[in-house]
Amino acid sequence: MAASASSSSMRPAMFSSPTVRKQGRMSRSSAPRPIITPTSPMGSTIHHNLLPSAPASPPTPAPSPTPTQRAPDWSTAAEHEDSQIRNTRVLFGEMPRAERLRLLGELLNLCDSQELSFVADFVGPRLKKDPFMVLPTELCLRILECVDDPTTLARASQVSKKWRELVNDDTAWRLLCQKFSYRGLSKEERNEEEDPGDEPDMALLASHSNAQWLHPARASRADEPMHDKQVDGTSSSTGSEGLRTQSLDRNAKRKMFSRRPKATTYRSHFKQRYMVETAWRSGGVCDARQITPDQGVVTSLHLTKKYIVVALDNAKIHVFDVEGYQQKTLQGHVMGVWAMVPWGDLLVSGGCDRDVRVWDLASGTSKFTLRGHTSTVRCLKMSDSTTAISGSRDTTLRIWDLAKGICKHVLIGHQASVRCLEIHGDIVVSGSYDTTAKIWSISEGKCLRTLTGHFSQIYAIAFDGKKIATGSLDTSVRIWDPTDGKCLAVLQGHTSLVGQLQMREDILVTGGSDGSVRVWSLSDYQPIHRLAAHDNSVTSLQFDNTRIVSGGSDGRVKVWDLKKGTLVRELSSPAEAVWRVVFEEEKAVIMASRSGRTIMEVWSFSPPDDESEDFRSSSPASMPDHAMDFEDNRPHSAIATITASASDVGDVTMADVTEA
Repeated sequence: MAASASSSSMRPAMFSSPTVRKQGRMSRSSAPRPIITPTSPMGSTIHHNLLPSAPASPPTPAPSPTPTQRAPDWSTAAEHEDSQIRNTRVLFGEMPRAERLRLLGELLNLCDSQELSFVADFVGPRLKKDPFMVLPTELCLRILECVDDPTTLARASQVSKKWRELVNDDTAWRLLCQKFSYRGLSKEERNEEEDPGDEPDMALLASHSNAQWLHPARASRADEPMHDKQVDGTSSSTGSEGLRTQSLDRNAKRKMFSRRPKATTYRSHFKQRYMVETAWRSGGVCDARQITPDQGVVTSLHLTKKYIVVALDNAKIHVFDVEGYQQKTLQGHVMGVWAMVPWGDLLVSGGCDRDVRVWDLASGTSKFTLRGHTSTVRCLKMSDSTTAISGSRDTTLRIWDLAKGICKHVLIGHQASVRCLEIHGDIVVSGSYDTTAKIWSISEGKCLRTLTGHFSQIYAIAFDGKKIATGSLDTSVRIWDPTDGKCLAVLQGHTSLVGQLQMREDILVTGGSDGSVRVWSLSDYQPIHRLAAHDNSVTSLQFDNTRIVSGGSDGRVKVWDLKKGTLVRELSSPAEAVWRVVFEEEKAVIMASRSGRTIMEVWSFSPPDDESEDFRSSSPASMPDHAMDFEDNRPHSAIATITASASDVGDVTMADVTEA
């Protein structure tokens, strides 16, 4: 009752006529004072930045107020304020909740639309709560697992320290790695007991979109005239001797390309892979050089963890380190080298002189010269570190024991040149110009079955242990079952020789002399993509889980998106001809002819060392300043912060995904 009396006694004072109130004020002072209340936002005491504005039509919620843009606060009275207004504030604070609600309702009924809009803008931010400050951590992490956009996670990490801690958890990044088809970390790479404080800081990538290494301008060196470039660290003007000699500072240059530490969390793993994928699409660094003063066609190219090995038809084999610095030249063959295969520090080669040579890449010396073939050795593979299989134009295959330097088996059965072969386990499959393919047992040295069906020479073969694919001059690709030798499918589409094949899981990619590259599904034997890749023959073809890289006689190297079948980019500038292209996750090597010279281009898509040296560091200091300022007890709009424009979250864009 007392409260009701108080409110009743207050009401006449608040809602009395303007004449009465004016007379009361005039009696106390000869000069009237302006009344400043929350319902009068246009008063001179309110900063112009805090004036309300009509709400825009929001497709997303408005962002939370930042430390530099606080909502108006009239929790205390101003010194010049009318005593009745001050008393009203005190009385309202002493009212029970029911009376306060009723009074507020009456006041709002007296407001016009502009005043109600001001109330809405004033009240809205105070009703928002940060869900991650209320929900259990387990539920918060579960919510983050549903976020499949790295940009959203990057922005979320800038809301507050709490959000940053949640985003730093590996769960969401593990799922992102799966979505983006980034190979997961192995147990050796991932240390489960590692201190979370040592996790890499994703903010290190905030500026990588502007880094020079991501811009094709850095790759322009490949397009410069070769006489202006250094060859093997020595000016090309020094002649042929300079082409074989390394500069004294080669080791200093190689330190620039030292491998970065491996990622130990899914978060750091995603960062590495994202940077590499970005470079594959729009950047990379190219180092181009003339590898030999001699004229020669590149017949074989291999990229290993330690070496780049190039064989030419001038009987020479050039060995480089993985950065393209020449280490040695293997000389021993007397005619063109047409086939070779590396295995660690071991290299087996064969060519027109009919010899199979075994080399030690570390010392550059020849260990064995294996003789037996009576014609050109056309293809070579190794089943293990001590066993090599060679195919020759003399129609035979030979199985060599590299430890003893002897021939273990001679596989006889083809009626024409053996053009290609593939190995899986104890089985070797060979393709021949006699239009057949044969399946052999390596241990037994005998033919298990013959695959017949092609109408012309077989030029390419692929074998993964489950299925065999053969490409022929008859323009078809045939799929075979290795267990019974039956033809499972005939893939038609190419209009010329199919000379390039690669099989990976249930995907087969083929390249033909018609310039096209085709992607097939081995589950239903239907075409997935038909790519008009080159204006001439496809001379080189390789693909992985995300991309296809093709090289052609038209002098172009193209990168394709495996899933979409779209052109991603062209690597380098057009040459006279592209002989071979090989690539791994962060590197590609191109062998081409430019101005009649044999040129090797080594493309690196690795993040620069200065970006990776800080992999093991993470500190609040690396957070953006505005994100740190969010840490207080006020409620924030988490969703609004995430969906705000880039300017509201520190210009975060997709290129800056690792700002997280």
